[in-house]
Amino acid sequence: MPQSLTRNPPRKLPDHTPVLVGIGTATRHEQDFTRALEPMDLMLEAVHAAGLDSGSAMSLAGSQYIAVPRGRWAYSNPAGDIARVVGAKDATTVLASVGVLQQTLIGEACARIARGETHTALVAGADAGYRLLRAQIAGQQPAEREQGDAPDIYLAPKDELRHAAEKRAGLKMPVGLYAIMESAFRAKQGWSIALHRQRLAELGERFSRIAVANPHAWQRTALDAGFIRDASERNPLQAFPYTRAHCSTWNVDQAAALLFCSVARAQELGIARSRWIFPLASTESNHMVALSARADLAACPGARIAGRAALDGAGLTAQDIDLVDLYSCFPLAVQVYAEALGLSLERELTVTGGMPFAGGPYNNYVLQATCRAAELMRASQGRTALVSSVSGVLTKQGFGLWSVDAPEQGLVHADVSDAVARDVRTFDVLDDFSGPATVAGYTVLHGRGQQARGVALVDTAAGQRAIATTDDVALIERMQLEEFVGRSVQVDSNRLLP
Repeated sequence: MPQSLTRNPPRKLPDHTPVLVGIGTATRHEQDFTRALEPMDLMLEAVHAAGLDSGSAMSLAGSQYIAVPRGRWAYSNPAGDIARVVGAKDATTVLASVGVLQQTLIGEACARIARGETHTALVAGADAGYRLLRAQIAGQQPAEREQGDAPDIYLAPKDELRHAAEKRAGLKMPVGLYAIMESAFRAKQGWSIALHRQRLAELGERFSRIAVANPHAWQRTALDAGFIRDASERNPLQAFPYTRAHCSTWNVDQAAALLFCSVARAQELGIARSRWIFPLASTESNHMVALSARADLAACPGARIAGRAALDGAGLTAQDIDLVDLYSCFPLAVQVYAEALGLSLERELTVTGGMPFAGGPYNNYVLQATCRAAELMRASQGRTALVSSVSGVLTKQGFGLWSVDAPEQGLVHADVSDAVARDVRTFDVLDDFSGPATVAGYTVLHGRGQQARGVALVDTAAGQRAIATTDDVALIERMQLEEFVGRSVQVDSNRLLP
């Protein structure tokens, strides 16, 4: 942490320099789903908060680019509704499908300003998962307003995020896929299963304590490592070694909005210089490889390459960064990103408390984290912040680099997908396999009222990959007590033999 957190003396900046001038969040805990805000209203609450935060009554009406990442709602053009409400008549409206990095929208908003195409941009998102949950418990379906128009721009991923073989093996939810990667990471580090489980629990405990200090967090109660580590009725196993407390809490009603202006526009509106946060870099990799086809399950080249592009472009190292928020849907994402950046797992790696505790609104968390990072920088808790982004099953990677100080050079806005594609090795994934193999990664899936099920990604002698499963109770028990990564096994028609 720098000795002095006072801002550097202002200097003349290019008019097109992008600045974050307004942040807004909304968190609701309404038990009665009929009284809870629907996602669009949560989003509008965050948008209005961002406008107020900027200190200019005219800031929102000038929005020329409004982008929204899709949540668990059916709106056809939420950015259009925002534009109508705030009076931004000429705004270009954008809707991004699941599978598009949230950082992509943030980066494009900043880049449009840097190119002189736009003077004001807004990125907002919301999810009302708690409202959905409360309605489901009541056997009801919550109402949503209808939208009949379409956005000017619709963004969607080019490929499927999942391999067909993964779906056939019953890997329907991300938790099982992340747990498979988690086992490979454990083996790579040389940790025993017991040590690994303890390390994950201690990481979670630290995150939960940071959430206590975050006024926007969904859960502001610290959990001890023992509770997080050990399965219980309140904290059941999801996919070994993950209990519920390791996983993103997505049944939350949360929204966030980021308001950007050019320096010239911010000065014209009279927005105080003390509100400005500068985007130094926005980098991303959109090279998509399904988990089961990745040769190395324990590494993330996209995080390494995109992270280096952001830091090198700004003339910084990872150790120079004061505030870090690593995407935390599951512990593996935090650990792999930290390794890729050269960050110690012992330092603070979240500003919010992480997705299991601060809340992980569906496809909106990066906006929440960026708001919190900006809030902390304004409060002199750090000069710089790095916020990471993930899409899919660690499929795409992104970074936003921020500072209270103006950049020495222009915004770094880079897509490093081609470089990542050259770096990533892949395997062909077999639909059906029998024979000897070596376990590359595995987990045991647990579901309420369901029999536990073992799933393993295995490497064949021919250099191919297959997915093997087992319902054998004794084998499943051993898989949770003994290290199976690297073990030689026999597979018969995709069944893992005892």
